[in-house]
Amino acid sequence: MANCITRHIPNALTCLNLFSGCIAGVMAFESRYELALLFIIISATFDFFDGLAARALNAHSPIGKDLDSLADDVSFGVAPSIIVFSLFKEMPYPDYLAGTTAWLPYAAFLISVFSALRLAKFNNDTRQATSFIGLPVPANALFWASFVAGYHPMLTGGSVHPLGLLAVVCLSSWLLVSEIPMFSLKFKNLSWKDNKVSFIFLLLCIYFLATLKIRGFAVSIVWYILLSLFTGRKK
Repeated sequence: MANCITRHIPNALTCLNLFSGCIAGVMAFESRYELALLFIIISATFDFFDGLAARALNAHSPIGKDLDSLADDVSFGVAPSIIVFSLFKEMPYPDYLAGTTAWLPYAAFLISVFSALRLAKFNNDTRQATSFIGLPVPANALFWASFVAGYHPMLTGGSVHPLGLLAVVCLSSWLLVSEIPMFSLKFKNLSWKDNKVSFIFLLLCIYFLATLKIRGFAVSIVWYILLSLFTGRKK
């Protein structure tokens, strides 16, 4: 009986990830971006612990792997897409783009499509056992949720051009499936020598979150990408 219960704990956590991601999507449709960010963070927490539980309980299963990818694409693909879709709807458009206001917001769902491609690639790529190739989908989702929640007045006040936002959508979509090596925060030990990059990353992240609050998540993801580019080039 106990084994039967423990076997389902990882999948239960994955379902909670999915549930939180659905709520994040609803919050995004209602333009409640701070709550959308909160539920994406909750989803990311459940996503972390479902893998941890699966390893600790030796409860891996093909169903769990498929369910995890489905949950991740909803929480970290569809939810940020809805956030950006809602933002596109709120932004002022110059007169020469007036004819695009009905369809340009749908470009936000490129994030969902490329997140699904990233997840499928990760599931079948043996090179990503200890690090990543391309931007992880939770990181991309945290960037968008934090960026929109933290900079909302600027984004809807005309300081950012809709085509500029579209360019960032395309860039983040490309980063998801790119061949850029990106480090993982998996610690095998706590030594500075073996985890120097991770420690440097985390220390600055603490500073960003302490000083920039909600915006700190977006800045931390940009810092993650830049540090990955720098350390990857040195190897």
